[in-house]
Amino acid sequence: MQTAAQHIIAQLLVDALNLEGVNAAEIEPDAPLFGGGLGLDSIDALEIALAISQKFGVQMQADDEQTRKAFATLASLTEFVETHKN
Repeated sequence: MQTAAQHIIAQLLVDALNLEGVNAAEIEPDAPLFGGGLGLDSIDALEIALAISQKFGVQMQADDEQTRKAFATLASLTEFVETHKN
C-alpha cells in the first residue's frame, strides 16, 4: 500500500516516462524500479531525475551513491525526495 507521498512520486514516474498501461496506484513501494519491477533503464533514470528536479527542486547526481540507492524502489525514491526537497 502506497503512502500519499509515494503515490505522488509514482504518478510522476508514470507521467514523466509515459508508462502506458501502468496505473500509478499499482506500483509496489518495495518492488525494484530497474531490472525487474517496472524494467526501467538508465535513460529513464535521467528522465526521472529531471522530472523530480523540476517538480521538487531536488538535484540528483548520477555519480552519487545516495542517488543510486534512491533509485532502488518507489519507497527509497520517495524517501530521498522527501528528505531533500526545498
